[in-house]
Amino acid sequence: MTSERQIARNVAVHDRIARKYDRLHGEIFNEVEQARLAATLERARDCIATGANPPRALDLGCGSGNLTRHLLALGFAVTAADVSPGFLDLVRSRYPNVETLPMNGRDLSNVANDSFDLVATYSVLHHIPDYLAAVREMARVTMVGGVVVIDHEHNERFWSGDPLYSEFRARALRFDWRKYLDPMNYMHRLRRVFDPRHSNEGDIHVWPDDHIEWAKIRQVMTDAGFDIAFEDDYLLCWSLYRREVYERYAGRCSDTKAMAFRKRLPR
Repeated sequence: MTSERQIARNVAVHDRIARKYDRLHGEIFNEVEQARLAATLERARDCIATGANPPRALDLGCGSGNLTRHLLALGFAVTAADVSPGFLDLVRSRYPNVETLPMNGRDLSNVANDSFDLVATYSVLHHIPDYLAAVREMARVTMVGGVVVIDHEHNERFWSGDPLYSEFRARALRFDWRKYLDPMNYMHRLRRVFDPRHSNEGDIHVWPDDHIEWAKIRQVMTDAGFDIAFEDDYLLCWSLYRREVYERYAGRCSDTKAMAFRKRLPR
């Protein structure tokens, strides 16, 4: 599938599910993950050295407004950007004072250099055909002393076949009978017979031989004049997990990473 078709499919899928997105993603909209995310964004805010008051934030791939809500609570002036008009309509209805920005899925050509104190993206890069180009664009629109946050992408341990993580999944994951009640799941299964890389929501970089590579992201950000502010590997909390099992393993294995980078100040 060409990049243009991948982008078009992402727009169509997310326009269709925008109003029910929160209900579909229990791995995001639960108290454990929301508390972790809030703490990550607060830590990133405290790393900003631009002197802006209030600081400006770009929520890149805003979806239903998950990051936007947290950034507003932290005192940012927020611009919410997405390829999906359905998502942008939803964000405008939820947060009328937030500026929204349509994205083309390729670059941020409608954003000037050095525009934001914070640029944050969450569970987005694996939907973008050229995700490293997107990282370069995030770097470009960040001010000196500003921070880029990339969160909620699988880490290297997820792809390594970690036996402890496999043990955790076997013990934690409850049977999901609800998926058998959704007719769309049968259609998606049929489509995967003909296209093994068909994904329900237009995911692109989610395969063993094509996934987000954090080492490449680090290199892109270093080349763009950024230093690592912090990085965290964590075990994502899915709603289908048995919570007592999750709590036993949360400090022992991980499957997801967040990284923050700060653009170097002049010496």
